[in-house]
Amino acid sequence: MTETCPVHLVTLAQRLADASASVIRRYYRNIPGVDEKSDHTPVTVADREAERIIRAILEAERPDDGILGEELGRCNPEADYQWVLDPIDGTKSFVVGRPLFVTLIALVYRGRPILGLIDQPVVADRWVGAAGRPTSLNRATVQTRPCPSLSAAVLGCTTPDIFLSEAEQEAFQRVSEACRMTVWGGDGYSYGLLACGSYDLIIEADMKFHDYAALVPVVNGAGGLITDWQGQPLGPHSDGRVLAAGDPYLHAQALAMLNGAQP
Repeated sequence: MTETCPVHLVTLAQRLADASASVIRRYYRNIPGVDEKSDHTPVTVADREAERIIRAILEAERPDDGILGEELGRCNPEADYQWVLDPIDGTKSFVVGRPLFVTLIALVYRGRPILGLIDQPVVADRWVGAAGRPTSLNRATVQTRPCPSLSAAVLGCTTPDIFLSEAEQEAFQRVSEACRMTVWGGDGYSYGLLACGSYDLIIEADMKFHDYAALVPVVNGAGGLITDWQGQPLGPHSDGRVLAAGDPYLHAQALAMLNGAQP
């Protein structure tokens, strides 16, 4: 395995996103009903149909690869290559007709995310990150912006509800108070914006592998850094706490503060 993700796999991921987008756009602001999963989060027919169409393509063209999907589970779990799918990340936004949801498609090789795609099918924003290549937005190369100081940083987070313990809440609050501003909402879309230099920092918790696998190549390929709250690379067995920064110096400051350092 080389350090560069093969071009044909990048092309395949683009086709998967195209197929998924055609399903999602059909249901956008036209959902026949919303169900509730066991974890009390919403799911729609669009989530399930989008994942089915992606899986059908993979099963036909990459039958030896594994698949881990948010809605339809896992197959071939021992395969070296694993496709990790979140057909609609930000289903609450999708349900209310707000175009901040995204489709997340990742390819993981032996536990390491080597390809990530963040696709917003309504406004047609698509970020592609692949090992050995720069991140692109709609085929144009993008980069994070320098921001070496927390006091100048724009911090993003989907919701304060993801911090389940008092310790997590306090850690996030320390960083938030040190930043220039905090912007709520966005789910996976925010990480694409970080790759473009619109956000400087994103801190989240209680995430699953399908929530962050695709984000890793996108952020890293744009010059940023994304890890867990201990500074370790994200993988299948990470604890779900995520710290992403456009500037590695900013990442180091936020990491220290999350772990108890005072501003």
